[in-house]
Amino acid sequence: MKKLICILATLLVASPALAISRYNAQSMTCAAARQAVLSQRAVIFRFPSRRIQGLTLYDRYVRDNRQCDPHEYAARAFIPTKDDARCPVLACEPLPEDSFARPRRPWIPF
Repeated sequence: MKKLICILATLLVASPALAISRYNAQSMTCAAARQAVLSQRAVIFRFPSRRIQGLTLYDRYVRDNRQCDPHEYAARAFIPTKDDARCPVLACEPLPEDSFARPRRPWIPF
């Protein structure tokens, strides 16, 4: 019985990490990328680096602050998509060092 509980606990902990969708941002329109974030709450986009040729970047983008860790907040970020070089999305960023400072919630109309 203990073995079954341990296996179930492990599966519950691992399942959110396995469930996140991954997309190639350059094969999507900006509207499709934003809709993917909105409908799935958090996704991973990959896209080529602008600074280093041949380097592929990966990052996690979220719908709002609730998908970030307690010490992070959702900040505006931009990804290159098929139709927009600066498609606005949200990415988790660390909270400022000042623990009393409240981060401003960015507004992105979805």
